[in-house]
Amino acid sequence: MNQNVYKRNELLAQKVLKGLKSRNMTGYYAASKEEALKLALELIPEGSSVTMGGGESVHAIGLPVALKEGNYNFIDRDAYEDKRAAMLAAYDADVFLSSANAMTEDGELVNIDGNANRVSAIAQGPKKVLFVIGMNKVCDDLDGAMKRARNVAAPINAQRFGLNTPCCKTGSCMNCKSPDTICCQFLITRYSRHEDRIHVIMVNNELGF
Repeated sequence: MNQNVYKRNELLAQKVLKGLKSRNMTGYYAASKEEALKLALELIPEGSSVTMGGGESVHAIGLPVALKEGNYNFIDRDAYEDKRAAMLAAYDADVFLSSANAMTEDGELVNIDGNANRVSAIAQGPKKVLFVIGMNKVCDDLDGAMKRARNVAAPINAQRFGLNTPCCKTGSCMNCKSPDTICCQFLITRYSRHEDRIHVIMVNNELGF
């Protein structure tokens, strides 16, 4: 990464961390993926039940592999024949792992979901939610974050899943009602009423989409 971009991200991250604190969420800054992994493992007590939705950023820092190799009860939905059972197990987990499709400079998190298992677990259920978010996801304000989620994250994910949606062909949101749409639920996390529930690791890398 260009050193000027790296420094800019470092400074911006401090603003984001203050925004998170004002919203009763705990933020952390990691200068690299390796530092983010170390920090994440420090935040997850051994013996914890841990699960996740789809999260390319979480995979990018190597967290699922580390949890499988460590002393944790990692609920890997890909290993479940009954995917619904794996998704339901998330609501009673000690820790739920996620990223965000976008976030604002003052700490609001934006997520779009197709099946709602991810956004519903973020909103309610697991004792702790741990986000891993690259600085490429940070936008000026909520309007910018929503546009990023719909016009960057959603089309890329639809293409990744091989879906038949207009955004796969155009590269941007067409506000469709396609049977394949993954833009079914929108969650804006603007405040946490529960102390110590939401933790966000900001990583000075481009992670996820």
